[in-house]
Amino acid sequence: MKKFKLFTLSALAAFTMASCGDDEVVPQVTTENEVIAVSGSITSDVTWTKDNIYRLDGRVFVENNATLTIEAGTIIKASPGQAAFSSALIITRTGMINAQGTASEPIIFTTSADAIEPGMITSPNMDPSTRGLWGGVIILGEASISAQNDNDQDVSELQIEGVPTSEDALYGGNNDADNSGTLSYVSIRHGGTTIGDGNEINGLTLGGVGSGTTINHIEVTGNADDGIEWFGGSVSLNNVLIWNCGDDGLDTDQDWIGTCSDFIIVTPNGSAFELDGPEGSLNRGTHQFNNGVVYAGGSIADLVDWDANTNAGVSNVYFFGMDASYVDGVSSFGGDGTGTNSGWEYTLTAGQVADSVFQGVPTTILTAVGANQNTVGPDASTFGWTWAGASGALSGLGL
Repeated sequence: MKKFKLFTLSALAAFTMASCGDDEVVPQVTTENEVIAVSGSITSDVTWTKDNIYRLDGRVFVENNATLTIEAGTIIKASPGQAAFSSALIITRTGMINAQGTASEPIIFTTSADAIEPGMITSPNMDPSTRGLWGGVIILGEASISAQNDNDQDVSELQIEGVPTSEDALYGGNNDADNSGTLSYVSIRHGGTTIGDGNEINGLTLGGVGSGTTINHIEVTGNADDGIEWFGGSVSLNNVLIWNCGDDGLDTDQDWIGTCSDFIIVTPNGSAFELDGPEGSLNRGTHQFNNGVVYAGGSIADLVDWDANTNAGVSNVYFFGMDASYVDGVSSFGGDGTGTNSGWEYTLTAGQVADSVFQGVPTTILTAVGANQNTVGPDASTFGWTWAGASGALSGLGL
Protein backbone atom coordinates (compact mmCIF):
# COMPACT_ATOMS: atom_id res chain seq x y z
CA MET A 1 0.00 0.00 0.00
CA LYS A 2 1.01 3.58 -0.43
CA LYS A 3 2.56 5.29 2.62
CA PHE A 4 1.63 8.88 3.48
CA LYS A 5 4.71 10.72 4.73
CA LEU A 6 4.19 13.35 7.38
CA PHE A 7 7.24 15.47 6.61
CA THR A 8 5.49 18.71 7.62
CA LEU A 9 2.21 18.12 9.36
CA SER A 10 1.03 21.69 8.74
CA ALA A 11 0.85 20.82 5.04
CA LEU A 12 -1.64 18.09 5.96
CA ALA A 13 -3.87 20.25 8.11
CA ALA A 14 -7.05 19.15 6.40
CA PHE A 15 -6.05 15.51 6.06
CA THR A 16 -7.70 12.84 8.20
CA MET A 17 -7.24 9.17 7.41
CA ALA A 18 -7.99 6.00 9.34
CA SER A 19 -6.77 3.50 6.76
CA CYS A 20 -5.74 3.12 3.12
CA GLY A 21 -8.18 0.46 2.05
CA ASP A 22 -6.92 -2.39 4.18
CA ASP A 23 -6.40 -3.19 7.85
CA GLU A 24 -3.27 -1.12 8.34
CA VAL A 25 -3.93 1.98 10.42
CA VAL A 26 -1.85 5.09 9.78
CA PRO A 27 -1.60 8.27 11.86
CA GLN A 28 -4.68 10.47 11.89
CA VAL A 29 -3.98 14.14 11.45
CA THR A 30 -6.66 16.75 11.92
CA THR A 31 -6.76 20.38 12.94
CA GLU A 32 -8.88 22.23 15.43
CA ASN A 33 -8.23 25.87 16.27
CA GLU A 34 -4.71 25.63 14.81
CA VAL A 35 -3.99 22.51 16.85
CA ILE A 36 -2.75 19.49 14.90
CA ALA A 37 -3.85 16.19 16.43
CA VAL A 38 -1.61 13.14 16.11
CA SER A 39 -2.51 9.55 16.96
CA GLY A 40 -1.37 6.04 16.13
CA SER A 41 2.07 5.21 14.73
CA ILE A 42 4.55 7.47 12.97
CA THR A 43 6.32 5.25 10.44
CA SER A 44 7.94 7.86 8.16
CA ASP A 45 10.08 10.91 8.90
CA VAL A 46 8.07 13.86 10.19
CA THR A 47 8.84 17.36 11.44
CA TRP A 48 6.74 19.22 14.01
CA THR A 49 7.17 22.98 13.62
CA LYS A 50 6.88 25.79 16.13
CA ASP A 51 4.16 27.59 14.18
CA ASN A 52 1.73 24.82 15.18
CA ILE A 53 0.61 23.21 18.42
CA TYR A 54 0.52 19.41 18.32
CA ARG A 55 -1.91 17.32 20.35
CA LEU A 56 -1.18 13.72 21.33
CA ASP A 57 -4.39 11.70 21.22
CA GLY A 58 -3.54 8.44 22.98
CA ARG A 59 -0.16 6.74 22.76
CA VAL A 60 1.83 7.86 19.73
CA PHE A 61 4.63 5.50 18.64
CA VAL A 62 7.64 6.45 16.52
CA GLU A 63 8.81 3.28 14.80
CA ASN A 64 9.82 1.62 11.51
CA ASN A 65 13.12 3.57 11.33
CA ALA A 66 11.24 6.88 11.31
CA THR A 67 12.69 10.05 12.85
CA LEU A 68 10.47 12.54 14.63
CA THR A 69 12.03 16.00 14.43
CA ILE A 70 10.63 18.69 16.73
CA GLU A 71 11.68 22.28 16.07
CA ALA A 72 12.85 24.57 18.86
CA GLY A 73 9.93 26.47 20.38
CA THR A 74 7.31 23.82 19.56
CA ILE A 75 4.53 23.08 22.05
CA ILE A 76 3.02 19.60 22.30
CA LYS A 77 -0.17 19.15 24.31
CA ALA A 78 -1.60 15.77 25.30
CA SER A 79 -5.22 14.77 25.59
CA PRO A 80 -6.37 13.62 29.04
CA GLY A 81 -6.98 9.99 29.89
CA GLN A 82 -6.07 7.24 32.31
CA ALA A 83 -5.16 3.55 31.92
CA ALA A 84 -5.68 2.39 28.32
CA PHE A 85 -6.60 5.92 27.29
CA SER A 86 -3.40 7.59 28.48
CA SER A 87 -1.60 9.82 26.00
CA ALA A 88 2.17 9.49 25.64
CA LEU A 89 4.97 9.86 23.11
CA ILE A 90 6.92 6.63 22.74
CA ILE A 91 10.14 6.40 20.75
CA THR A 92 10.50 2.68 20.08
CA ARG A 93 13.71 0.76 19.47
CA THR A 94 13.15 1.25 15.73
CA GLY A 95 12.45 4.98 15.97
CA MET A 96 14.47 8.15 16.54
CA ILE A 97 13.78 11.56 18.06
CA ASN A 98 15.47 14.81 17.13
CA ALA A 99 14.09 17.36 19.59
CA GLN A 100 16.58 20.18 19.92
CA GLY A 101 15.18 23.19 21.71
CA THR A 102 17.22 26.17 22.83
CA ALA A 103 17.40 28.29 25.99
CA SER A 104 15.31 30.97 24.27
CA GLU A 105 12.98 28.49 22.55
CA PRO A 106 12.53 25.32 24.60
CA ILE A 107 10.27 22.48 23.48
CA ILE A 108 7.34 22.04 25.88
CA PHE A 109 5.25 18.91 26.47
CA THR A 110 2.14 19.62 28.54
CA THR A 111 -1.56 18.86 28.96
CA SER A 112 -4.27 19.99 26.58
CA ALA A 113 -5.75 21.87 29.54
CA ASP A 114 -2.75 24.20 29.46
CA ALA A 115 -3.46 27.56 27.79
CA ILE A 116 0.23 28.10 27.05
CA GLU A 117 1.02 29.36 23.56
CA PRO A 118 4.21 29.41 21.47
CA GLY A 119 6.65 31.95 22.86
CA MET A 120 5.55 31.42 26.49
CA ILE A 121 7.59 29.65 29.18
CA THR A 122 5.32 29.88 32.23
CA SER A 123 1.75 28.64 31.97
CA PRO A 124 -1.00 31.29 32.21
CA ASN A 125 -3.46 28.93 33.92
CA MET A 126 -1.78 25.79 35.30
CA ASP A 127 -0.33 25.25 38.77
CA PRO A 128 3.16 23.66 38.67
CA SER A 129 2.08 21.09 41.26
CA THR A 130 -0.83 19.76 39.15
CA ARG A 131 -0.04 16.16 38.25
CA GLY A 132 -1.21 13.16 36.28
CA LEU A 133 -3.13 14.74 33.39
CA TRP A 134 -1.43 12.67 30.65
CA GLY A 135 1.35 10.11 30.30
CA GLY A 136 4.86 11.29 29.47
CA VAL A 137 7.80 10.83 27.11
CA ILE A 138 9.25 7.31 26.76
CA ILE A 139 12.46 6.49 24.89
CA LEU A 140 13.37 2.85 24.29
CA GLY A 141 16.71 1.55 23.05
CA GLU A 142 18.78 -1.56 22.45
CA ALA A 143 21.40 -1.15 25.19
CA SER A 144 21.92 -3.79 27.87
CA ILE A 145 19.66 -4.26 30.86
CA SER A 146 19.99 -6.54 33.89
CA ALA A 147 16.58 -8.13 34.38
CA GLN A 148 14.78 -11.41 34.94
CA ASN A 149 11.45 -12.86 33.97
CA ASP A 150 8.82 -14.32 36.29
CA ASN A 151 10.80 -17.59 36.35
CA ASP A 152 13.93 -15.84 37.68
CA GLN A 153 15.71 -16.31 34.36
CA ASP A 154 17.93 -13.58 32.89
CA VAL A 155 16.35 -11.76 29.96
CA SER A 156 17.81 -9.18 27.60
CA GLU A 157 14.59 -7.32 26.86
CA LEU A 158 11.37 -6.37 28.61
CA GLN A 159 8.16 -4.43 28.05
CA ILE A 160 8.47 -0.94 29.50
CA GLU A 161 6.26 -0.13 32.46
CA GLY A 162 3.32 2.17 31.76
CA VAL A 163 2.50 0.66 28.34
CA PRO A 164 0.18 -2.36 27.90
CA THR A 165 1.87 -5.54 26.70
CA SER A 166 -0.42 -5.55 23.68
CA GLU A 167 1.65 -2.68 22.24
CA ASP A 168 5.24 -2.67 20.96
CA ALA A 169 7.21 -1.13 23.80
CA LEU A 170 10.12 -3.53 24.28
CA TYR A 171 13.48 -2.23 25.43
CA GLY A 172 16.94 -3.74 25.90
CA GLY A 173 19.46 -5.57 23.77
CA ASN A 174 23.24 -5.79 23.46
CA ASN A 175 24.25 -2.48 21.86
CA ASP A 176 25.41 -0.18 24.66
CA ALA A 177 26.35 2.49 22.08
CA ASP A 178 22.82 2.54 20.65
CA ASN A 179 21.57 5.94 19.47
CA SER A 180 17.93 6.93 19.98
CA GLY A 181 18.50 10.54 18.94
CA THR A 182 18.62 13.88 20.78
CA LEU A 183 16.51 15.51 23.50
CA SER A 184 17.70 18.98 24.50
CA TYR A 185 16.04 21.99 26.18
CA VAL A 186 12.79 20.09 26.73
CA SER A 187 10.21 20.73 29.48
CA ILE A 188 7.76 17.93 30.36
CA ARG A 189 4.79 18.97 32.52
CA HIS A 190 1.76 17.52 34.37
CA GLY A 191 2.23 13.88 33.29
CA GLY A 192 2.29 10.54 35.08
CA THR A 193 -1.06 8.88 34.44
CA THR A 194 -1.62 5.41 35.92
CA ILE A 195 -1.96 2.32 33.73
CA GLY A 196 -2.64 0.00 36.67
CA ASP A 197 -1.78 -0.57 40.31
CA GLY A 198 1.88 0.37 40.75
CA ASN A 199 2.27 0.92 37.01
CA GLU A 200 2.66 4.60 36.22
CA ILE A 201 4.34 6.65 33.51
CA ASN A 202 7.33 8.80 34.48
CA GLY A 203 7.94 12.27 33.15
CA LEU A 204 10.84 10.91 31.10
CA THR A 205 11.33 7.14 30.92
CA LEU A 206 14.59 5.77 29.51
CA GLY A 207 14.50 2.04 28.79
CA GLY A 208 17.73 0.48 27.54
CA VAL A 209 18.83 3.79 26.03
CA GLY A 210 22.38 3.70 24.70
CA SER A 211 25.34 6.05 25.11
CA GLY A 212 24.98 7.27 21.52
CA THR A 213 21.87 9.17 22.59
CA THR A 214 22.18 12.86 23.58
CA ILE A 215 19.99 14.11 26.45
CA ASN A 216 20.58 17.41 28.23
CA HIS A 217 18.75 20.47 29.60
CA ILE A 218 15.60 18.64 30.72
CA GLU A 219 12.86 19.90 33.05
CA VAL A 220 10.14 17.66 34.50
CA THR A 221 7.41 19.50 36.42
CA GLY A 222 4.37 18.16 38.25
CA ASN A 223 4.65 14.51 37.26
CA ALA A 224 2.52 12.08 39.27
CA ASP A 225 5.25 9.42 39.30
CA ASP A 226 9.03 9.85 39.04
CA GLY A 227 10.72 12.72 37.28
CA ILE A 228 13.18 10.59 35.29
CA GLU A 229 13.60 6.84 35.54
CA TRP A 230 16.33 4.77 33.90
CA PHE A 231 15.87 1.07 33.17
CA GLY A 232 19.33 -0.20 32.32
CA GLY A 233 21.12 1.32 29.37
CA SER A 234 24.17 3.54 29.27
CA VAL A 235 22.98 7.04 28.30
CA SER A 236 24.30 10.01 30.30
CA LEU A 237 22.37 13.19 31.09
CA ASN A 238 23.31 16.68 32.22
CA ASN A 239 21.50 19.85 33.28
CA VAL A 240 18.35 18.27 34.70
CA LEU A 241 15.65 19.90 36.85
CA ILE A 242 12.90 17.93 38.64
CA TRP A 243 10.13 19.98 40.32
CA ASN A 244 7.02 18.91 42.27
CA CYS A 245 6.97 15.21 41.33
CA GLY A 246 4.52 12.91 43.07
CA ASP A 247 7.10 10.20 43.67
CA ASP A 248 10.89 10.06 43.26
CA GLY A 249 13.00 12.73 41.63
CA LEU A 250 15.57 10.49 39.93
CA ASP A 251 15.04 6.71 39.87
CA THR A 252 17.39 4.01 38.55
CA ASP A 253 16.90 0.31 37.85
CA GLN A 254 18.37 -2.69 36.03
CA ASP A 255 22.07 -1.78 35.92
CA TRP A 256 22.08 1.65 34.30
CA ILE A 257 25.76 2.64 33.91
CA GLY A 258 25.63 6.28 32.81
CA THR A 259 26.06 9.56 34.68
CA CYS A 260 23.72 12.41 35.55
CA SER A 261 25.45 15.71 36.18
CA ASP A 262 24.42 19.27 37.08
CA PHE A 263 20.93 18.68 38.42
CA ILE A 264 18.38 20.26 40.76
CA ILE A 265 15.59 18.35 42.55
CA VAL A 266 12.88 20.43 44.24
CA THR A 267 10.12 19.14 46.55
CA PRO A 268 9.72 15.49 45.56
CA ASN A 269 6.93 13.53 47.25
CA GLY A 270 9.00 10.34 47.22
CA SER A 271 12.77 10.13 47.54
CA ALA A 272 15.09 12.57 45.85
CA PHE A 273 17.09 9.55 44.63
CA GLU A 274 15.65 6.03 44.40
CA LEU A 275 18.66 3.95 43.39
CA ASP A 276 18.28 0.29 42.50
CA GLY A 277 20.89 -2.01 41.05
CA PRO A 278 20.95 -5.07 38.77
CA GLU A 279 17.92 -7.34 38.78
CA GLY A 280 19.67 -10.15 36.89
CA SER A 281 23.20 -11.56 36.86
CA LEU A 282 24.58 -8.82 34.59
CA ASN A 283 26.57 -6.15 36.44
CA ARG A 284 28.53 -3.84 34.15
CA GLY A 285 29.88 -1.28 36.64
CA THR A 286 28.25 1.73 38.28
CA HIS A 287 26.12 4.78 37.68
CA GLN A 288 26.90 8.15 39.14
CA PHE A 289 25.19 11.40 40.12
CA ASN A 290 27.49 14.43 40.22
CA ASN A 291 27.08 18.10 41.15
CA GLY A 292 23.51 18.64 42.27
CA VAL A 293 21.15 20.45 44.62
CA VAL A 294 18.23 18.90 46.52
CA TYR A 295 15.58 21.10 48.15
CA ALA A 296 13.66 18.55 50.21
CA GLY A 297 10.39 20.23 51.13
CA GLY A 298 7.87 18.81 53.57
CA SER A 299 6.76 15.64 51.79
CA ILE A 300 10.06 13.99 50.90
CA ALA A 301 10.76 10.37 51.85
CA ASP A 302 14.51 9.60 51.73
CA LEU A 303 17.11 12.03 50.51
CA VAL A 304 18.90 9.03 48.99
CA ASP A 305 17.56 5.46 48.99
CA TRP A 306 19.99 2.73 47.96
CA ASP A 307 19.33 -0.98 47.91
CA ALA A 308 22.08 -3.20 49.28
CA ASN A 309 23.11 -4.24 45.74
CA THR A 310 22.82 -0.81 44.13
CA ASN A 311 25.84 0.08 42.00
CA ALA A 312 25.52 3.88 42.32
CA GLY A 313 27.28 6.89 43.81
CA VAL A 314 26.26 10.43 44.72
CA SER A 315 28.88 13.18 44.81
CA ASN A 316 29.01 16.95 45.31
CA VAL A 317 25.38 17.52 46.26
CA TYR A 318 23.89 20.23 48.48
CA PHE A 319 20.90 19.16 50.62
CA PHE A 320 18.65 21.73 52.26
CA GLY A 321 15.00 22.60 52.93
CA MET A 322 14.33 19.65 55.27
CA ASP A 323 11.52 20.14 57.81
CA ALA A 324 12.59 20.49 61.44
CA SER A 325 11.18 17.06 62.29
CA TYR A 326 12.86 15.29 59.38
CA VAL A 327 15.10 12.35 60.38
CA ASP A 328 16.73 9.27 58.83
CA GLY A 329 16.98 10.64 55.31
CA VAL A 330 19.36 8.03 53.90
CA SER A 331 18.71 4.32 53.41
CA SER A 332 21.40 1.63 52.91
CA PHE A 333 24.12 4.20 52.36
CA GLY A 334 26.44 3.41 49.47
CA GLY A 335 24.64 0.36 48.11
CA ASP A 336 27.21 -2.20 47.02
CA GLY A 337 30.06 0.25 47.62
CA THR A 338 31.17 0.61 44.00
CA GLY A 339 29.97 4.20 43.51
CA THR A 340 31.79 7.37 44.52
CA ASN A 341 30.17 9.21 47.44
CA SER A 342 31.80 12.46 48.48
CA GLY A 343 31.28 16.17 48.91
CA TRP A 344 27.86 16.25 50.58
CA GLU A 345 27.03 19.72 51.86
CA TYR A 346 23.95 20.49 53.91
CA THR A 347 22.04 23.16 55.77
CA LEU A 348 19.82 22.01 58.64
CA THR A 349 16.76 23.66 60.15
CA ALA A 350 17.09 24.89 63.73
CA GLY A 351 16.87 21.95 66.08
CA GLN A 352 17.91 19.32 63.56
CA VAL A 353 20.87 17.04 64.20
CA ALA A 354 23.06 15.83 61.35
CA ASP A 355 23.46 12.37 62.91
CA SER A 356 19.68 11.92 62.71
CA VAL A 357 19.18 13.28 59.20
CA PHE A 358 22.22 11.50 57.74
CA GLN A 359 22.20 8.24 59.69
CA GLY A 360 24.82 5.83 58.38
CA VAL A 361 26.61 8.43 56.27
CA PRO A 362 30.35 8.80 57.02
CA THR A 363 31.06 12.15 58.60
CA THR A 364 34.09 12.45 56.32
CA ILE A 365 31.87 13.23 53.34
CA LEU A 366 29.56 15.66 55.19
CA THR A 367 30.06 19.42 55.49
CA ALA A 368 27.64 21.83 57.17
CA VAL A 369 27.28 25.19 55.38
CA GLY A 370 25.20 28.30 55.88
CA ALA A 371 21.96 28.62 53.96
CA ASN A 372 22.74 28.80 50.24
CA GLN A 373 26.46 29.01 50.93
CA ASN A 374 27.07 25.76 49.09
CA THR A 375 30.18 25.28 46.99
CA VAL A 376 28.76 22.31 45.07
CA GLY A 377 25.86 22.05 42.67
CA PRO A 378 25.13 23.75 39.35
CA ASP A 379 24.69 27.46 38.72
CA ALA A 380 20.90 27.91 38.91
CA SER A 381 21.02 30.55 36.17
CA THR A 382 21.64 27.65 33.79
CA PHE A 383 17.99 26.76 34.37
CA GLY A 384 16.58 30.19 33.55
CA TRP A 385 14.88 28.69 30.49
CA THR A 386 12.70 26.40 32.63
CA TRP A 387 9.29 27.11 34.15
CA ALA A 388 10.89 26.80 37.60
CA GLY A 389 13.53 29.35 36.62
CA ALA A 390 11.36 31.81 34.70
CA SER A 391 8.65 31.82 37.36
CA GLY A 392 11.05 32.77 40.15
CA ALA A 393 10.59 29.47 42.01
CA LEU A 394 14.33 28.77 42.06
CA SER A 395 15.33 32.27 43.14
CA GLY A 396 12.65 32.03 45.84
CA LEU A 397 14.67 29.15 47.32
CA GLY A 398 17.82 31.21 47.21
CA LEU A 399 19.18 29.43 44.16
